Amino acid sequence: MAQPSLLSAFWQNFLGPCSNWYKQTIIAFLLINPVIVAIDPFIAGWVLIIEFIFTLAMALKCYPLQPGGLLAIEAVILGLTSAESVYHEVVSNFPVILLLMFMVAGIYFMKDLLLFTFTKILLGVRSKMLLSAIFSIMAAILSAFLDALTVTAVLISVAVGFYAVYHRAASGLNNQAADHDHSDDNSVVELHRSDLDQFRAFLRSLIMHGAVGTALGGVCTLVGEPQNLLIAEKAGWDFAEFFLRMAPVSIPSAIAGVMTCLILEKTKAFGYGAELPDSVRTILNDFAKKQDAQRTNIDTAKLIIQAIGALILVVGLALHLAEVGLIGLMIIVILTAFTGVVEEHQIGHAFEEALPFTSLLVVFFAVVAVIHEQHLFSPITHAVLALEDSAEAPMLFIANGVLSMISDNVFVATVYINEVQEALEAGEISRDHFEHLAIAINTGTNLPSVATPNGQAAFLFLLTSALAPLIRLSYGRMVLMALPYTVVLSVVGVSCVTLLVSG
Repeated sequence: MAQPSLLSAFWQNFLGPCSNWYKQTIIAFLLINPVIVAIDPFIAGWVLIIEFIFTLAMALKCYPLQPGGLLAIEAVILGLTSAESVYHEVVSNFPVILLLMFMVAGIYFMKDLLLFTFTKILLGVRSKMLLSAIFSIMAAILSAFLDALTVTAVLISVAVGFYAVYHRAASGLNNQAADHDHSDDNSVVELHRSDLDQFRAFLRSLIMHGAVGTALGGVCTLVGEPQNLLIAEKAGWDFAEFFLRMAPVSIPSAIAGVMTCLILEKTKAFGYGAELPDSVRTILNDFAKKQDAQRTNIDTAKLIIQAIGALILVVGLALHLAEVGLIGLMIIVILTAFTGVVEEHQIGHAFEEALPFTSLLVVFFAVVAVIHEQHLFSPITHAVLALEDSAEAPMLFIANGVLSMISDNVFVATVYINEVQEALEAGEISRDHFEHLAIAINTGTNLPSVATPNGQAAFLFLLTSALAPLIRLSYGRMVLMALPYTVVLSVVGVSCVTLLVSG
């Protein structure tokens, strides 16, 4: 075979096996950005956002870290932001980075307990509508007291576990084939391919119901989402008061979300409604029986330790005893110490899922720094705050929702809560009006942001996780499946905010 030329070798190495058109597109972005910056940095900032969203949309073709990272590096070089501003954004969001580094790894060491528990639920509930509602409600309740990223990590771990069990069987292997690559379909027996596709659709729908559930619960409490804590601090609300303030919007939204889940499963619209194939149920059932039959006292002891670890995790997070990431590190120490995982390479596997996404999130913070430096949201902010008092809260909900679809909802909430706090301190608005606006900001950044993976870190984590390519969950498919939820939650949310203000 003839050696490629050196120039051809450079081209082949650039973004590896990606399609030529994708490589050419990224090169075009990098070449055109300096020209746009020279014309108008404000426009260049918005173009950068669109380019970054493109890399997210193509996440199944190429992990967004590399192309998105090149765009972020160029943004710093061109002066759209600075390395200091990027560092400031990273430091401001350090609790989220700690969470990803340690909490996701902590969930990894609970996978046996999670697979055991959710297998019982999956096999015990035959109605897909009921099962979907359970996943949505469980995710909502957990997210209200824990955090959406942790709950999403649990959902991902469970789904990968289910998928791996069936994929091994579909490939003609037994459940002990630990080194089996469940991302490779070449070994799947032809007889199982249609069932595998249906199983993927089944898992996709459950995961999306669960992911939206994290938003339904996350909006309710002070610890549900990072921006909730910030808003509560600015408003001077404790846990109970925050819940009561949000309840007129969050409770109707949660009910509407669960109703939407049931309707989608009943109508089988937007990619929902796939049933668990009988062959898959049989294999999972056999797997559960074998696991029960082969379980030794050592295995049982590990499950007990993992259950204790889960209890400590829930109590620690619900009471906010420490930063979420530090609680995650504590869980890693406890679970590994008491289950015999003491070798470095065993522990290292737990971090493989989270660290690539952590790196991507830092790149995302660079884009957020551009938004901040170039004041990309300022025209919208000023327009909303110039409205009449009765229109401000609903429009603030809408503005926060739209901007959260394309940016980080924590950043959007930070921008707006600071603006309205300044207006309160300047005597431009009353305390009562400030509280209405704070509710609009919180619900606006939490509910409509389910529209895209950009708005919520949990959704972005799901899109870029190892699970997404397994169940064929692309950016476009995620947006489509989230669309009915986006419409319902946005309409219910803005209606409740409007009634709250007029009331």
